[in-house]
Amino acid sequence: MSALPQPAGPSVDLQSAAAAEAALRTFWRLAEAWQLTAAEQHTLLGVGRTTLYQWRQGRFSPLDRHVLERLSYLFGIYAALHVLFPVPERADAWVRKPNSAPFLGGQSALDRMLAGQVVDLYVVRQYLDAQRGGKA
Repeated sequence: MSALPQPAGPSVDLQSAAAAEAALRTFWRLAEAWQLTAAEQHTLLGVGRTTLYQWRQGRFSPLDRHVLERLSYLFGIYAALHVLFPVPERADAWVRKPNSAPFLGGQSALDRMLAGQVVDLYVVRQYLDAQRGGKA
């Protein structure tokens, strides 16, 4: 029996401070594009204000699996929007616009995501993946 091929290059240790820093740098670019307040940022990440402040000050420690899960959904939402709306400004503005999708009921996707539960991020991601013809 042959061994499975190994990916090229070094493996990424998601439990490192360096990985946390890289992921959070990406999140802050997303937060800027979506014009998120600090309160919206810590709600979306599921962390307290103090933790968010420490990260902003460059004090990184490994991210727990809950934050990594939230980041994964947020990055997927961002990517799906940029596939659906090739004009970056339209893609970034979509999260704040009222939406008639049944699961949003006239609210914006950001309103739903700010309910604070991981499932709220999941349903927005699932909806966008379905809209672009992908799988959740």
